[in-house]
Amino acid sequence: MSELNLAQDPDEPFDVLRPDGTPTGQTKARALVHRDGDWHRAVHIWVAGIDQGEPFLLFQRRNERKDTWPGRLDVAVGGHLRAGEGIVEAFREIDEEIGIRATPDAARWLGSRQCLSEAEPGILDRELQEVFLLRDDRPLTDYRPNPSELSALVRFSLPAVIDFLAATDPADEIEAPTLVTTGITTVMIYTHGDFIPTNDRYPLRVALAAQRVLRGEPDVTI
Repeated sequence: MSELNLAQDPDEPFDVLRPDGTPTGQTKARALVHRDGDWHRAVHIWVAGIDQGEPFLLFQRRNERKDTWPGRLDVAVGGHLRAGEGIVEAFREIDEEIGIRATPDAARWLGSRQCLSEAEPGILDRELQEVFLLRDDRPLTDYRPNPSELSALVRFSLPAVIDFLAATDPADEIEAPTLVTTGITTVMIYTHGDFIPTNDRYPLRVALAAQRVLRGEPDVTI
């Protein structure tokens, strides 16, 4: 695919890592890293809160032009670390993607995760992810999803999405208010097939961790 057809720069430089997270000293372009299946760093920032007494968890619907999992439901804010970047720089993605500002100090670190997925033919994505949870209680309409980064923000009731993600019936459905990039909010229905597939029940583990954080529990990890 040409760069004009993508929602990201295929030449964006990534630091290549070993599986244990130590640097190899090599830097490669995004497209080559995904072609060759190199390990690289990423940050996931989940957003949860309580609005009018209802706990919720935000997901983003990925831009249809993404090179991996286009149009699927994913972490509210996620991004690769460019070569030489750290966690502080990665948190700037929050403003860029959903229009709010936060620093790592405002978020809870939930742990690290190895993720290997073959999202599309010829794309082998091996990520070492640092996972954070940001509490933010604002209404869904106060976010500003960036159309160049995602296609919508979806706010699930936390108890409902825990029940949904814990189930295994592919016919199960869940509805949720969805804020598209034009600023219009509508209630949409989702199935398990709308979520990025994982073999470690990652979204469910995050939802359960978010529930514990919102209850005020300390030392919560995934």
